[in-house]
Amino acid sequence: MPRRPLTWLIPALATAAAVTVTVVVVPQGGGGAPDHHPAPAAHGERPAGKAEPDARDVVLAVHGGAGTALDRDKTSPEREKAYRDGLAGALRAGRKVLGRGGSSVDAVQAAVVELEDDPLFNAGKGAVFTADAGHELDASIMRGSDLKAGAVAGVKSLRNPIAGARAVMDKSPHVLLAGEGADDFGARHGLRTVTQDYYWTQARWDALMAAKEQEKGDRGRGGGQGVPGGRRAADSPAALADAQSKGTVGAVAVDRRRDLAAATSTGGMTNKLPGRVGDSPLIGSGTYAKNGTVAASATGAGEVFIRGAATSTISHLMEFKGVGVASAAYEVVVKRLPRLGGDGGVIALAPDGEFDAPHSSPGMLHGYVTKDGKIVTKIFPDETPPNS
Repeated sequence: MPRRPLTWLIPALATAAAVTVTVVVVPQGGGGAPDHHPAPAAHGERPAGKAEPDARDVVLAVHGGAGTALDRDKTSPEREKAYRDGLAGALRAGRKVLGRGGSSVDAVQAAVVELEDDPLFNAGKGAVFTADAGHELDASIMRGSDLKAGAVAGVKSLRNPIAGARAVMDKSPHVLLAGEGADDFGARHGLRTVTQDYYWTQARWDALMAAKEQEKGDRGRGGGQGVPGGRRAADSPAALADAQSKGTVGAVAVDRRRDLAAATSTGGMTNKLPGRVGDSPLIGSGTYAKNGTVAASATGAGEVFIRGAATSTISHLMEFKGVGVASAAYEVVVKRLPRLGGDGGVIALAPDGEFDAPHSSPGMLHGYVTKDGKIVTKIFPDETPPNS
């Protein structure tokens, strides 16, 4: 496969943003306009700070990243609709697979592909920039029935990294392939490839420039490398993009056979060092699925989720301590990981459809679809306040 030149920086346009959540209920089939009223109590709105399930009878859930919160007062109707449509589109894609009797693995892959193709989210098309103005993407997928898993890290030319992760799981004896080897493996197995300019979006570029300015200022004051970000209007596209910079996308599902699956994909973090790998492609940290316990996908401070073995610990608490999915996820995300110095969230789904989405960050974009086809999306913090 020919290598891409590095002279690819050409303008494009996209919006990207902070993360949080609102409740939208879409009728089965998705034909009508969303109902913006909260979901019925039967589907379980969780009080802030409680280790209680968000919903029951869930068959598939997705997230679009954890980080700062979307401000309801500053979010235009057009931007709100774009986020809701992105999450709902992913949910419909996954549910379509489940509705025809497909596997949970196929469902989570279909949902994540939708999110990777949407420039609003930090994965695939909307991936953030590395410190050298490139893009390095990570993804993983896991099947709960036999603990088979596949992952790719640091890929630069796969249009949909989650498809690369699935290929590793199905067509190789390995679990994780990285860098050029992962790109070439995907190309050899017929996956769509792109040049780096495909991932370029204006908002992500602006966020990188702001991070560089912040870094320069910190060094001028005698500090070390600056954190991603910069001093700019809090509601500018660059600020919204950067607030999402530790974002990720992911999906969890349970199918008719009660088989669980989970998938996660990310562009990483703005201004990260080339070669940096976070939790998203690491089984047991960013992604985990085991029949009988949980399917979980994480988003947040990747290094902390690695050190805390976040998603596998949720499964272990359920298996060995006998706690429910909400209690296990709350224990890991709200109690344990903040002690290690980072925040974030998970979507966690049990085989019986019990679902929880705890997060210690101010917001986490996510949504779910129930067994009867009801779609709920959450993008504002007053609908899904951070746990404490």
